[in-house]
Amino acid sequence: MGVFVAEVRPRWSDMDAFGHVNHASLVTILEEARVALLFEEAVRRGVTELGKGVVVAKLSIEYRAPLVVDGSAVRIELAVRDLRAASFAMDYTVVSGRGERARTVATAHTLIAPYDLEQSSPRRLSDAERDFLAGWLAETPGRGSA
Repeated sequence: MGVFVAEVRPRWSDMDAFGHVNHASLVTILEEARVALLFEEAVRRGVTELGKGVVVAKLSIEYRAPLVVDGSAVRIELAVRDLRAASFAMDYTVVSGRGERARTVATAHTLIAPYDLEQSSPRRLSDAERDFLAGWLAETPGRGSA
């Protein structure tokens, strides 16, 4: 599988005073893409444990160009990296535009830990979670992005 692709449409309210997507709104856009993989795609494949609790332990974003709200969706490419017993890292590439106009506007990285909400404590990944996440390990996102 390698790279998971999510299409997320920024909202007009995501714009800052300069007409660009606000940095805090980009964090939400990344979250929407992550939810599509870890909750929706995982459930579609029979893996429900991730939806019971994960936390973002670390987040970093590198901005390359302004993301302008124009009513179209942006492409978020996600890949899992550094899959461990009780955490995994995710890489994101945010691509705006299509075809020759496509360009990478940001890259991001998160460290995610599974979390037991009932016990209020971190937990280990289950075998099913590890197998699901391993399917997205192959490639680094952004390999074909402008």
